[in-house]
Formats: sequence, structure tokens, C-alpha cells
Amino acid sequence: MTDDLDDFRAAVRQWCKTHVPADWRRSQTGVGDDEFVRFQKAWFAELHSAGYAVPHWPREWGGGLRTRGAARKMSVAEQIVLYQELAAHDAPRLVLAFVGIHHAASTLLAAGTDEQRRRHLPAILDGEIWVQGFSEPEAGSDLASLRTSARRVGDCYLVNGQKLWASGGRHADWCLLLARTDPEAPKRKGISYFLLDMTTPGIDVRPIRNAVGESHFCEVFLNDVAIPADNLVGAENEGWQVAQATLAAERGLTMLELAERLGNAGFRWLVQACPSIDDPLVADRLAQFEIETTGLRGLCRKLVEDSEAGTAGPADASIVKLYYSELLQRMTDFGAEMSGLAAHTELAKPLSSGWESGSWVLDFIGSWEWTIPGGSSEIQRTIIGERGLGLPREPSAV
Repeated sequence: MTDDLDDFRAAVRQWCKTHVPADWRRSQTGVGDDEFVRFQKAWFAELHSAGYAVPHWPREWGGGLRTRGAARKMSVAEQIVLYQELAAHDAPRLVLAFVGIHHAASTLLAAGTDEQRRRHLPAILDGEIWVQGFSEPEAGSDLASLRTSARRVGDCYLVNGQKLWASGGRHADWCLLLARTDPEAPKRKGISYFLLDMTTPGIDVRPIRNAVGESHFCEVFLNDVAIPADNLVGAENEGWQVAQATLAAERGLTMLELAERLGNAGFRWLVQACPSIDDPLVADRLAQFEIETTGLRGLCRKLVEDSEAGTAGPADASIVKLYYSELLQRMTDFGAEMSGLAAHTELAKPLSSGWESGSWVLDFIGSWEWTIPGGSSEIQRTIIGERGLGLPREPSAV
């Protein structure tokens, strides 16, 4: 580590001691939606004022560090230090801003127009909330089979259909929407990518209660929803290619912080959950988890470095996403087993946490969500086999 990196760690550590709310887990357990949104926006603003909210963004759009009145992009090493310290100080997660700062930003930077970037990137930093409208009732893992339609009428597209598993949909201001604009084209060739204002008439958002008791997921119904043609991202019928920027962010680049939280706070809590680490079987499992989390953190760092250099492999993001989601399941399962029944008498979790709520049973149940979004584990294995290993595609069933 360089002296500059040591100084940066010391600065982040001091900032966390001063700014991370000490009682946020207690105060955010059992709160209503309005308080959850208020807290999330306030915490995002706090991180943004310090330059810690979007360290992965280019400096010209508000990312990176502010030093001596100027801004520069945060290096991968600095991002890792930042996420390590946030995890060590048990900082709240940016649950509500996640899609905006990662998926929407990645899409706009890769394929958006200058006007779309100017409209939305500063707004995201001001608290604009986004949702992803990709999956449908019969087009989840097989996303290219989506049936929501968009028909060009003058300067607008009229959209009709349904989206499912739209995380945070009831709080969202804008939506990343995939819709079919050419029903006669092969399924990946007739899809377009839109930016949808969620206040547009004809949108009906309905929360879905999940197994943990939350209603983070939503279904979205679209009835003659008019989207201005200026909100088309990329060319008409080329939305599948644009969506790859979004999916790459969801499968890989967002994992840097999640891996550091899992390898730092997550592993520390796992050790604390064990009644006796002197048991050889327990010690062996903990050693295995430490090896795996160390490997995950290394993979994530390499993916981000290679992505910035333009040398990432076609299946690298899928490898990281698959590795993280299945390791998370194994770790939370072991935590639930080790913590015992006494720890599960009160099943409640703070809304501004992710899997790391402190309730191992709820965290284990919630971990199964991670093997589905961004492409299920089966889809990730297919991508790794075909794009990474060059294996032939299975012939279509007759």
C-alpha cells in the first residue's frame, strides 16, 4: 500500500466515525415507507457530499474524489478501501439508489445521448430513483422472450404490457424499460430500450410481498403509456445490445462493494455467530469461507480493472455474479445453522440493510433472491459455457 492509500483510508475511517448513524439499525427496523425513503435519500446525500456515493462514475459527471476544489476519478484500490471501511463501520447500504447509480448510469454512459446524460446523471445525484423494467411473467430468465409492446405513433411510442420483479418500483421516479418494437423480428432483434417517466398516465405499480415479509418487488402494468421518442436509448430495435451494458453492471461491476461487505462484515459476523470456533468442523468451514471470500474479492477487483482497461472477458461478469450469489447462500445458511434457535425468536430486519440484517434466517431466505436477478444461476452457467469456454449451444428442441 502506498502512503497516499494509507492517508485515504485514514480519511475515510475518520469520516465514517463521524457520519455513520450509530443507531440506524434500531431506528430503521419496522419503519414505514416514507421514513425508509427519507433515510435513504439523506444517507445518499451525506455520502455524495463527501465524494463517496458514486466513486465509479467519471469525474465530469460528479464521480470520484474532490481534493483542493478539483475532482478526480477514484482508483479501483481507493474504491476497495472505501467499501472496506464502510463495511467495517457498518454503514447503511444504498438500497434505494442502487439501480440509479449503477444500472441507469452505466446504460446512459455507454449508450445514452448527451441530452439524456445531462438530464438524468445530475438528477440521480440529487436523489432521482430508478427501477429496472426488464423481466415479465413469462420472460424472466429468458428475457429475450418479452412481450411488452411499443408502437411508434408520431413523436411517441405507445407501450402496453406488464413487468415483474421490478425492485423498488413503488418509489421510482424513472424506469429502464425494454419493449418489443418489431414483433416480426427474431426475438433479440426487435427489442428497444426506453427511459420511462413513472408519473406518465397509464402506469399501475403493485407491490409483491416476499417470503421475508417485505414488498420491495413490484409488478408494473402499462396501458397505452406514451413515451417520447427522445427517450429511446440507442437505435430502435437495438435495445438488446444496449441492455448488455445494464446487465454487465448488474452482474459484475456492482459486486465490488458487495464482495467487500461479504468478506469483511459478513465474515466477521459469521465468526461471531459460531458458538465455538474450536470445533474442528466449524473451524474448517470458517477457513473455507475465508478462502472463498478472499477469492471473490480478488475476482471483483480484477473485473473492475479489466473493464476499465477494456480487456474484460465476455463471461467475466457472469463468473463473479454466480460466485457471489451462491457463496452468499452457503454463508447465510451456515450462519442460520450456527446461531441457533434462540437467535431467531424475533424475525425483523432494518430496511436500509441488504442481506446483512443481523437476522441469519431472514438473510438466508433473502439470499435466494440473488441467484435470480440479472439472469439466474442457470443463465450465468450458460453464458460462461458459451461465451467464456466456447462450448456449442444446445440445439433447439424440435
